[in-house]
Amino acid sequence: MTRGRADGGRKKRLVTSLLIFVIFVCFLYVYSRNRGSSPLEYGSKSLRKLGSSYWGGDEGTDIGGKQYESSTKFGKGGENDAIPKSIPVCDDHHSDLIPCLDRHFIYQTKLKLDLSLMEHYERHCPPPERRYNCLIPPPAGYKVPIKWPKSRDEVWKANIPHTHLATEKSDQNWMVVKGEKIAFPGGGTHFHYGADKYIASIANMLNFPNNNLNNGGRIRTVLDVGCGVASFGAYLLSSDIIAMSLAPNDVHQNQIQFALERGIPAYLGVLGTKRLPYPSRSFELAHCSRCRIDWLQRNGILLLELDRLLRPGGHFAYSSPEAYAQDEKDLRIWREMSALVERMCWKIAAKRDQTVIWVKPLTNDCYMKRDPGTQPPLCRSDDDPDAVWGPPMEACITPYSDQNHLTRGSGLAPWPARLTAPPPRLADFGYTRDMFERDTEVWQQRVDNYWNILGAKIKPDTLRNLMDMKASMGSFAAALKDKNVWVMNVVAEDGPNTLKIIYDRGLIGTIHNWCEAFSTYPRTYDLLHAWTVFSDIERNGCSAEDLLIEMDRILRPMGFVIIHDKRAVVEFIKKHLTALHWEAVGTADSEEDPHQDEDNVVLIIQKKMWRTSQSLRESE
Repeated sequence: MTRGRADGGRKKRLVTSLLIFVIFVCFLYVYSRNRGSSPLEYGSKSLRKLGSSYWGGDEGTDIGGKQYESSTKFGKGGENDAIPKSIPVCDDHHSDLIPCLDRHFIYQTKLKLDLSLMEHYERHCPPPERRYNCLIPPPAGYKVPIKWPKSRDEVWKANIPHTHLATEKSDQNWMVVKGEKIAFPGGGTHFHYGADKYIASIANMLNFPNNNLNNGGRIRTVLDVGCGVASFGAYLLSSDIIAMSLAPNDVHQNQIQFALERGIPAYLGVLGTKRLPYPSRSFELAHCSRCRIDWLQRNGILLLELDRLLRPGGHFAYSSPEAYAQDEKDLRIWREMSALVERMCWKIAAKRDQTVIWVKPLTNDCYMKRDPGTQPPLCRSDDDPDAVWGPPMEACITPYSDQNHLTRGSGLAPWPARLTAPPPRLADFGYTRDMFERDTEVWQQRVDNYWNILGAKIKPDTLRNLMDMKASMGSFAAALKDKNVWVMNVVAEDGPNTLKIIYDRGLIGTIHNWCEAFSTYPRTYDLLHAWTVFSDIERNGCSAEDLLIEMDRILRPMGFVIIHDKRAVVEFIKKHLTALHWEAVGTADSEEDPHQDEDNVVLIIQKKMWRTSQSLRESE
């Protein structure tokens, strides 16, 4: 009996030891999943570890080697090309990931950045070996976004479950949490009575007819710096004015995400050390309402960047304590700013209450009359004011071309005529009026064809935020003029900088390299138009799989992708649909578009709504 009790005790101890071991292993697993270096955090690691269980190739396939790479050579692979069965899902805490604006990456790699110059808010993209090759999951409880125009005033809280701005800006009427929704009353730091009344007051200060800021179509494109949740840009839309609402991914992290969720044009960016990704003379008006920018730093370099972006006769509306407060510090800043803009040849157009509006000169006359050695200097003659992908800002004044100087302005027609009128800067590319008009006509036919394929899949309010991933002259966006949508026109950084033609047409956009991630939050666009983008990726030696995963990150659930490319490209993408949770909606071949190459095909895809098991549990 004694021996039996001893044997029983040993068995109990063995069982206890096994339980402890199992618990310890489970703990290690959970710990590794939750750490920043989890297997799914950096995709290239996860692909190598998953091996043939991830890709449909043979046992022992070298995912980082030749066989994997061959899958991106469209039409050149064989039957054994590695085709994804599934793609890993990122950890749920990456649901708001912006790869090139990821502060965790900056901290982990210990980049030496000057915080006082806002370098840590500029783009810093991870190298290929640290990329996230996983699908970004939506947050728990995610719903199809509220449709425009209702979305201007409210969004689902579950889609952006970040309400700290509602508390922090409660005295400024930015946003209010109301049950399952977040409401936007249209307030702001310096427009407590609503953005619409504030906009009308600016128009009144400038003596524009009917207090309408569009001034008979002469003001169309606006840059709103430090835009908050973009209520200023939201209320401009009813006046046929489109604003590029700009803010960094800073302590108010989700302000641009809120703007895009509302259906308002917006972009993540900062006045730091690099030029903003817009050509010279892009905007009729720049605006800053208490955006906490030190305009006097580095010899006024930030104001000079605005000067580069403003058209001849363009305005800068500035609402800030420096414009009206009477304490010693604000008075000193006001005096120094006034002296700086006077040397830049800006004049005060109006000053009232909390706001001052400066106007930029129409010609070079004032610059030529300045005393020798006056600071800031004129930019060098070899400086290209339209080079914007990476060049540092310059503390100099960009003079006008001889043509602009002679015509005393930009030479643009009022909106909406400027959308289809050949812009003056066509000549910069050697394009003729006939080429421009033909491009406009061809893209109108193509867009009509796209909409015919989409057919019953969309209603008039289905789409709002659109992106043309290779915009050329902006004719895709121009063809959508009668739809209730806006288009982010993206121009390739290594091609003709036609973005200035796009802005001259009264549209907006940015420069980008599709070998990198785009500066936006996940789930921010309803439709992506990829015309020959994948063929370009192949020529540049970049990964088509990376681009597909990046497009999935940007695209909203239930959103659409239009692939317009070579037949081999379309066949390659079709093989990835299941792994991406995408499904084909329709196709068209070259016979239906006489203006495209015979080998070109159109494929329209829809992204499915999917959730992780963790997000499902949290939403229950």
